[in-house]
Amino acid sequence: MTIGITGATGQLGRLVVSQLKGKVPAGDVVALVRSPAKAAELGIAALEADYAKPATLDTALKGIDTLLLISSSEVGQREAQHNAVIAAAKKAGVKRIVYTSILHADSSAIDLAAEHRATEAAIKASGIPFTFLRNGWYIENYAAGIAGAVAGGTLYGAAGDGKISAAARADYAAAAVAVLTTPGHDNKTYELAADTPFTLAALAAEISRQTGKTIPYQNLTVADYAKGLASHGVPEGFAKMIAGWEVPISHGALFDDSRTMSKLIGRPTTALADSIRSILKG
Repeated sequence: MTIGITGATGQLGRLVVSQLKGKVPAGDVVALVRSPAKAAELGIAALEADYAKPATLDTALKGIDTLLLISSSEVGQREAQHNAVIAAAKKAGVKRIVYTSILHADSSAIDLAAEHRATEAAIKASGIPFTFLRNGWYIENYAAGIAGAVAGGTLYGAAGDGKISAAARADYAAAAVAVLTTPGHDNKTYELAADTPFTLAALAAEISRQTGKTIPYQNLTVADYAKGLASHGVPEGFAKMIAGWEVPISHGALFDDSRTMSKLIGRPTTALADSIRSILKG
């Protein structure tokens, strides 16, 4: 069985490739990337697969049995890009698509969910057997905020007391590998999140504990949080987007207590304290 991985040179993709190589022969894994030269250090075959060049997708997907479609990082272009991959997969006879979606994609109020819902619908419409990995937030998403909190003495946000089931990126990679290498996942949807949720206040408390500094959490309005992000170099449009996500997060959009991921990977998800320790070490 040949496994193709889009976005294999990305942060999640690299972890998936590394973990997959411990489960299956490297010759059974193919990196599907825009620039094969950048994938040389992965130690697997790499083929050009450019969303904007359908011919490359048609060629790259030939002979692929299972496709891990890691969602594009280009917000606003994802639906069209993913549709191009799905069409090529159908043409090439791909037997299964595993797609990295977003937690509770069908009901999430986070605006990012719209493109994921559209992609899930397109995959279902293709008739290709699928598995949807609805990934929650990566704890690494908070790395910049943690660094800023340590430097400035305060952790800022606008998510109130919202519970956040963010997990380590390596845990999501392990879930993907489990689905790619074991049977019984066809046409299933998995809500993936950490075993134990935290609030931003709890995150601040853990940063304080590990650094020996008193670092409180300060809850801001969405507008003030966006201004703060922009003042630290985040592009204004993106700063508003990030701040806007805090409202649904405050209402539980990133909370899940099903422990689906730990069941899939056969171990507890990485503890918050361990993730924070790794982030602080850089």
